[in-house]
Amino acid sequence: MVQIRYKQSSFLIFTLKQQCKTISQIQQVHAQAITNGLLSFNSSTQILHSFTSLLPSLPLQPNIHHYATRYVTSIFSRIENPSTFCYNTIIRAHTLLFSPNTSFLYFLKMRRNSVPPDSHTFPFVLKACSLVNSLSLGKTLHSQALKFGFLADVFVCNNLVRVYTVSGNTSDTHKVFDESCCRDVVTYNSIIDGYVKAGEMDKAREVFDEMPERDAVSWGTLLAGYAKLNQCKEAIELFDQMVSLNVKFDNVALVSALSACAQLGELEKGKTLHDYIRKKGIHIDSYLCTGLVDLYAKCGCIEIAMEIFETSLEKKVFTWNAMLVGLAMHGHGQLLFDYFSRMVEGGVRPDGVTFLALLAGCNHAGLVQEARRFFGEMEEVYGVCRELKHYGCMADLLARAGLIKEAMEMIEAMPMAGDVFVWGGLLGGCRIHGHVELAVKAAENVMEVKPEDGGVYSILANVFADAGRWDDLVSIRKRRDCAQIKKSAGCSLIQLNGVIHEFISWDDLHPQSKEIYSVLNCLQLNLKHSIADRVLMN
Repeated sequence: MVQIRYKQSSFLIFTLKQQCKTISQIQQVHAQAITNGLLSFNSSTQILHSFTSLLPSLPLQPNIHHYATRYVTSIFSRIENPSTFCYNTIIRAHTLLFSPNTSFLYFLKMRRNSVPPDSHTFPFVLKACSLVNSLSLGKTLHSQALKFGFLADVFVCNNLVRVYTVSGNTSDTHKVFDESCCRDVVTYNSIIDGYVKAGEMDKAREVFDEMPERDAVSWGTLLAGYAKLNQCKEAIELFDQMVSLNVKFDNVALVSALSACAQLGELEKGKTLHDYIRKKGIHIDSYLCTGLVDLYAKCGCIEIAMEIFETSLEKKVFTWNAMLVGLAMHGHGQLLFDYFSRMVEGGVRPDGVTFLALLAGCNHAGLVQEARRFFGEMEEVYGVCRELKHYGCMADLLARAGLIKEAMEMIEAMPMAGDVFVWGGLLGGCRIHGHVELAVKAAENVMEVKPEDGGVYSILANVFADAGRWDDLVSIRKRRDCAQIKKSAGCSLIQLNGVIHEFISWDDLHPQSKEIYSVLNCLQLNLKHSIADRVLMN
């Protein structure tokens, strides 16, 4: 009889390991084990492990996660004297279910019950630590891993690097990296990711260049960092290198490259990327569609952007936002409102970027009444919180329309202090409509929020000049000079025969600068003669 039950129990465990591919199948075996009295330490442990292995495939829905959490907790609670393997499994399960605090509680329970951790324990609990972004807890686990001698394990090292990376502590991240005797591509990728998120692209590139082996994540992380931090030339060069080396990349890398092209206005390069996507038969998902729409909209080809948008079957909120921002940039006010109506009717919930696009579109077209309506409906109808950027856009719109008092009342009623865009918007309108005193107040607030901004001094100087307040004009210029603030030089780009030429105000760096200035001087002279002739004729 004992031998029969042993065989049945062994078959049950074999079934769990080899044949159960879904949660319902695991539950059926679990029910059979309870019915036939086969629920033992080994079978319960295997049920817990098999169920946990399927958790990554669960949909991200609160009710499903709540059920899964109760189920794994229930199984574990019925295991007498759980082993290290059992504790590792339950810690991993709660980490996968985004319940990191519960993972820590099981780790504490494990230590209190004197159950020894192994090389699998710390990767699981460190993953939980990275979810809560607690540097102090990470350092505690670091000391525990050191105490038990697991820092030589590459998986422990990788997750420890990840903990410090998430906390933004790049110095400690590099210490762990330097002291690690075992590194793999994941170790390098983690520290590159940390440097990218900290904005330290030079250090990220150093680590990238010294990697003995790179994968798609290595290239993609660095490329995304360049694009995000506006180092667009470097992003495009890196992507070209990826193509020449036949590096396998995902849509994230393509989106980053398209974003770099959009920021530089590199339409031809962007078209080359689009052709590459077509030739390779790459599926245009919502992310790639968003990148293409953004590229063509920012490069002035709004019709092509609309065509790509309409042909896409996957339209997420960020895809709609890219289209709405493009329409706003091109001044298509009514079309912008039509697309927004389609978005809402299609069940896509708008967010802060959506309303920023709507307000920007209203600003371009001077549609004050429509802007008031959207600004009011943000919180009341759609439940989208107003942010400083929305207040800044409204302040600019109202001030430009001459509604200075209304703009000031809105700023005073804001639940947070104004930033440079809010006060800057008011300042611009005050300059246009000659409200000197309010312009001074707005300028003082800009100087307080962003003292290094040289542009505010120039605007205020123009306000005083227009009002004939020459003493104040001299005073503000002296104040600017004493603060040793310089206005950033203007920069422009032009593409000619596939080559981009960059010009900074009054520079002579271009190889043909002499010829360029000669032509400009001739044009200026001709303009002066033309004006003089008109004066004489009148």
